[in-house]
Amino acid sequence: MSHTITQKPKLLARIRRLKGQMDAVERALEADADCADVLNLVASVRGAINGLTVELIEDHIRHHVADPDTDTDPHRAEGAAELIDVIRTYLK
Repeated sequence: MSHTITQKPKLLARIRRLKGQMDAVERALEADADCADVLNLVASVRGAINGLTVELIEDHIRHHVADPDTDTDPHRAEGAAELIDVIRTYLK
C-alpha cells in the first residue's frame, strides 16, 4: 500500500496514541480500578481502533478503487463516496 507511506507519520502517531491508551488499560487493571473506569478506557481504545480502520479503508478505496473527488465516471465516484460514508457510519 504505497499510500500508507505518504501517511506514515500520521498513522504512526495514531498507533502511538493507541499504545498509550492500552497502557492506561493495563495500569487501571493493575491498580484494581473500578470496572466502569476500565470499561470506559477499553471503549476509548475501541473507538481509536475503529477510527484507524476507517482511515485505512478510506485511503485504500481512494487509491485502489475509485476516488470520489477525482474519478471521471460519475457513477463510480458516487458509489465510492457512498461506500466511504457507509464504512464511516458502520465503524463509528
